[in-house]
Amino acid sequence: MHVLRGMIVAALAGAGLAIAAAQDARLLVAQKGLASLGIMDPTTGIVVASVPEGGVTGHEVAASPNGRRAIVPIYGDSGVGQPGSDGRTLVAIDLATEKVVGHMDFGHGVRPHCPVFGPKDGLLYVTTELDHTVTILDPATLKIAGTIPTGQPESHMLAISHDGRLGYTANVGPGTVSVLDLQARKLLKVIPVSGRTQRISVSIDDKWVFTADQTQPRIAVIDTATSTVAHWIPLSGIGYGSAPTPDGRWLLMAIPDKNAVAVIDLKTMTVARTVEVGKSPQEVVLRPDGKLAYVSCTASHQVAEMDLRSWQTRRYFSTGLGTDGLAWARGK
Repeated sequence: MHVLRGMIVAALAGAGLAIAAAQDARLLVAQKGLASLGIMDPTTGIVVASVPEGGVTGHEVAASPNGRRAIVPIYGDSGVGQPGSDGRTLVAIDLATEKVVGHMDFGHGVRPHCPVFGPKDGLLYVTTELDHTVTILDPATLKIAGTIPTGQPESHMLAISHDGRLGYTANVGPGTVSVLDLQARKLLKVIPVSGRTQRISVSIDDKWVFTADQTQPRIAVIDTATSTVAHWIPLSGIGYGSAPTPDGRWLLMAIPDKNAVAVIDLKTMTVARTVEVGKSPQEVVLRPDGKLAYVSCTASHQVAEMDLRSWQTRRYFSTGLGTDGLAWARGK
């Protein structure tokens, strides 16, 4: 009896720790229409702060590995390949004080867009579209540590393999993917995909890269061993942002014109089900335990919370005008 009671107490204590960790975590939301970063408590679904970025908007955000800072490149008021201002700066936001604490200037207009922390080296990689490069920054000093050529214009989004060796950029207008050697800092290959492509993600085992064809409703699946398109997965509409689940079994793909997320079975490379979300879903981010996914819904200014056990949308959170890029900042 005492043993059973001890097991129950231990289980409850463990659950309490898990809840506390979730409460300390934050979901970061690029409020594109407000030129600010929203900091949301994922337990309550309340935006606890909206931090101004300096008058011009950032589209994407990354959380530092320790969960203390947010990094927001300031892209400008344009869309990829469209006329408008050319952003040239990046800001760092302290999530405890909810203030901008760092600022860097690339020196000229580069439309910096997608920030990604290297999983092994801890460096910060940022797509710098107008220079046809990925720029490498020291996250502590926000000083440039190097660049990698992508060989293509409109290198809009970046994904890094989990072993930290390779980077992949989705080059929107050319409809290609660039393969980058992050250690040697060089371009390895440009992979033709379609007339136009968007967004990019890498499978948990680093065997596949996924990007959404913008000319047909389908996903290109790139074999990383051969750097060629190995599969096409049909969709019900044009896809956009995607993310694999932590167990490596599923890929979640936003379909903006269907207000839905397609759930792809990576064993069969087919759509297993579709989950309704808010209007014009853009980006998907997973909670680290793989139980929940968060989907930014730009047209309804919301984030949808998906339960990955029931495959249903549980809640909608009001997250600000033009909700776009997302990142999970881990708790203490």
